[in-house]
Amino acid sequence: MTMRMHFEVCSSLVRLSIGGKKFCTTVGTLTQREPDSMLAAMFSGRHTLCQDSEKGLIEGINAALDKRKENEELDSELTRTDIIKCIQSEKVRFRGVNLSGLDLSKLDLSYVDFSYACLKNVFFSRANLQCAKFRDVDAEGSIFHNATLRECEFTGANLRGALLAGANLQSANLQDACLTDCSFCGADLRSAHLQSADLTNANLEGANLEGANLKGAKLSNANLKGANLQRAYLRHVNLRETVSTYETISRDEFICLLQNLIASLAAIAY
Repeated sequence: MTMRMHFEVCSSLVRLSIGGKKFCTTVGTLTQREPDSMLAAMFSGRHTLCQDSEKGLIEGINAALDKRKENEELDSELTRTDIIKCIQSEKVRFRGVNLSGLDLSKLDLSYVDFSYACLKNVFFSRANLQCAKFRDVDAEGSIFHNATLRECEFTGANLRGALLAGANLQSANLQDACLTDCSFCGADLRSAHLQSADLTNANLEGANLEGANLKGAKLSNANLKGANLQRAYLRHVNLRETVSTYETISRDEFICLLQNLIASLAAIAY
């Protein structure tokens, strides 16, 4: 959908034409009453607005989006200070926003919606992200060390190479997520949903996976040394390629793995 705006400098009047419907507002309304909107960001001075000299048309949104598509490695659209201001609101959404490389450590980001955002190399260490939404985000290389991620949604997310050591992921939803090369050392994944997740080369050493659902998950070359898999659901999980890790775990842990596998096979037979 194309959006065009007529901007009159003298009166600060902004005329919007959205889908053929016309709306009028002011720059003050866009920047003060809705400070976390894309329109407010356009007039905040952080973006360059291209004005048509003949028609006075501003294609700021389209220009910004096109530019981001051309170069996915752009700097973050917002700063840490911007984020802190935004999270003071009741409902915060950063859906589809590029926050690459930001330091968001130790912030209270609970219930924030990051869906479809670009979160490459973001520093979330020790942040409170309980119930936050990360659906289909690109968070490759991000750091969630010791972060609180209870009941978070990571469905379809790309977390390749992310560091989640010591993170609290109880009841988190990681279905269909790309978790290749991720580090979950010492992470709390109790009752986590990992159905069809790709955990190839993931480091799960010392992780607590008690009661986790790993149905159909890929665990090729995954390190399960010292991991707690009691009551974990392992249906359609191929553990043969993780046999190398059995040589380094205790006898009791190996027996626990076999018991879970037998229980899963029994459930299939039933």
